[in-house]
Amino acid sequence: MTLKPVAERGASQSVKAILGIRDLVFSGDVLPGERLSEITISEQLGLSRTPVRAALARLEQEGILEMIPSGGYAVRSFTEADIGDAIELRGVLEGTAARLAAERGVAPARLSTLHGLMVELDLIVSAPLDEFDFQAYIARNQDFHEILKGLCGSEMVRRELDRVMSLPFAGPSAFIEAQAEIPQCHAALVIAQSHHRAILNAIEMREGGRAEALAREHARLARHNLDYVIENRKLMKKVPGLFLVKG
Repeated sequence: MTLKPVAERGASQSVKAILGIRDLVFSGDVLPGERLSEITISEQLGLSRTPVRAALARLEQEGILEMIPSGGYAVRSFTEADIGDAIELRGVLEGTAARLAAERGVAPARLSTLHGLMVELDLIVSAPLDEFDFQAYIARNQDFHEILKGLCGSEMVRRELDRVMSLPFAGPSAFIEAQAEIPQCHAALVIAQSHHRAILNAIEMREGGRAEALAREHARLARHNLDYVIENRKLMKKVPGLFLVKG
């Protein structure tokens, strides 16, 4: 058997620790305000304490955990305003990514990939609501936003977008499963897809200001969905991590 290099094994353990702790937090296995035990988490995830300790520090930087006076970390709780701010920040950063991509230009091959993705999304959203494939939409929607993050070639913009989207309710697909029970769901997804196409067109036409404005408007759709879900609290269980909201 060929062993992985030590650095590679360490990196994979760190990723496993981060993903494992996120899952514990977002699934509700650990409640807001509850202290996280390195020993317990290490046993649950089958990892040593070193990657778990590093993962806890990383998740505190991302804003999911908070340091407590007695030492260690606890699960954060959030206000509705916190979530709104996270969504707004995502819009600002995605708007910046779209503007820079338009101003700097994008290789034809990457634009072709996005056009192919638009065709797939068009087919998905054209289906009647009772036949709508939400999982396919979530996958292709995530593909669009993942490509958009790197389209301008800025590692700094990508890194900051990764950070804000690490919050469970700030990602572009956070509210899609809850939308299945929103009466205006299908119309909202059609509007979202029209935004995708318009953002791509603005980038392709090198219209930076328009691309930025469209990306920011697109993120505000998530804010509208947030307001609806908060008002209809039975839907909150369909948004991973939203139970962390106070109230």
